[in-house]
Amino acid sequence: MCICIHCHWVDRCSTYHAVESQHGARHLTPTPDFEPRQPRINVHLRSQGLTTTVEWDVVACNSFLTDLGHWQRLRPLEAVPT
Repeated sequence: MCICIHCHWVDRCSTYHAVESQHGARHLTPTPDFEPRQPRINVHLRSQGLTTTVEWDVVACNSFLTDLGHWQRLRPLEAVPT
């Protein structure tokens, strides 16, 4: 799971914006203005038959600032990304 959903910067972060783009998700903001320090992203490739899916997860970031449930408060009626 992406640590971003519990980060204070999630709605302003350029890295999370890129992850949203990779997943085809609706952006929390159209113009992120925060550049995180040294985000680390795991990219998982999963193949099933002729279909390959790509999963991007931010697993560490030197700018991470804990704010439990921040993403959910921004989108209270939506399921939290897994």
